[in-house]
Amino acid sequence: MERKQSTGRELIAFSLPLILSGILQQLYSWADAFIVGHAEGELPLAAVGATLSISSFLINTITGFTLGLSIMAAQHYGRRDTDTVRRVLRSFLPAGVGAYAVLSALALVLAAPILRVMATPEDIFGWAQSYLQIVFAGVPFLACYNLFAALLRAVGDTKAAFYAVLLSSALNVALDVLFIVAFGWGVSGAAAATVVSQAAMTAFIVLYTRRRYPWMMQGGEGFDRAVFAQGLRFSVPPAIQNSVTSLGNLVLQNFMNSFGSVTVLAITTAYRVDCMMLLPIINLGAAISSMTARAKGAGDKGKIRSCFQTGLGMMVTVAAVLSMVMFLLGATFVGIFGVTGEALEIGAQFFRDLSIFYTLFGVGIVLRSVLEGVGDITWCSVIGIGMLGMRILFSYLMRPYFGGRTIAFAEGAAWTLTLLIFIARMMRVKRKAA
Repeated sequence: MERKQSTGRELIAFSLPLILSGILQQLYSWADAFIVGHAEGELPLAAVGATLSISSFLINTITGFTLGLSIMAAQHYGRRDTDTVRRVLRSFLPAGVGAYAVLSALALVLAAPILRVMATPEDIFGWAQSYLQIVFAGVPFLACYNLFAALLRAVGDTKAAFYAVLLSSALNVALDVLFIVAFGWGVSGAAAATVVSQAAMTAFIVLYTRRRYPWMMQGGEGFDRAVFAQGLRFSVPPAIQNSVTSLGNLVLQNFMNSFGSVTVLAITTAYRVDCMMLLPIINLGAAISSMTARAKGAGDKGKIRSCFQTGLGMMVTVAAVLSMVMFLLGATFVGIFGVTGEALEIGAQFFRDLSIFYTLFGVGIVLRSVLEGVGDITWCSVIGIGMLGMRILFSYLMRPYFGGRTIAFAEGAAWTLTLLIFIARMMRVKRKAA
């Protein structure tokens, strides 16, 4: 009992800064949407929303890649092997930032063709293209930031990310007001504010690491081929999963676009809210994953069990509360962005349909986090890709019966089947370990 209480306190202390920083990160898009929606109108707001799945492609590959590196570094840190943690940073920083700089440049050139393929409605196309091209310029900053944040998370420091995002969020809101309201730059101003804020966030976390963890940035040999190869084994599967998921989201965005601008406005705005509300679930999972990885590195099987049992209890409680809140107040949150009329009702119905699946989603996150922490990363990524395939399949199969409500029901059904698969995988891993 005492160990579970200790684990619970540790999970709360570890995950709370992650949750708060995640909420502040969402404020980037919330501030853009709120100010654009009220200062420019519903069509520019729909244009910003229509770019989410596209810009998320590069961003999600970064977070997937650095997730794997964080788990690898946490296992080494659990063995008190700080030298390998330092080598991870020195090996992946130039390679990662350089690769994403090239990818963001290519994406900038291809913004218009991608939007055409996505069947972006013509009445919002110009705004969407301008927003997307500017946002792509910030991707290298995000690559650098996420690498530092992942390694700090591996050594147990989640406060740095919170401080960095707090700074950039405040700057982002101020620049939104300046660029959109004062200068009249519209959606381009919102995108520019985001990029400048991301640059500030990256500068902060680099300076923080240099000051608080000088050993991580000490001199010595640079690129380490063995560490780089090991890092790829940990990071490539989740990066591929996130890339495939983002490509699948483009398919789903195209599916959503077929319902027209009103539905695009309603669902993309609802997803902004949904991303915010799921942060406690997702970041509690990140805490479970990191703590499990350190326990795995230290060879502490009792700690791994405690992370799973305590994390599961906490997750069910959090997810149930979020489910009730969004079922009752989903329309209120969607309306914050200036959405009214038919679009508001579509957004409200989306949450009434989807929120009932939140607890199942949370339990699945716990299982996945423990499996990733013990090193079962490739299978977790395969299951994640399978969930995307199920979501796309259900979207097209359910449309004749549920119309626009299919978007929520298909996601809920995919969460449910994925949970069952994770349960089966967990049982198999336990049998092999025994």
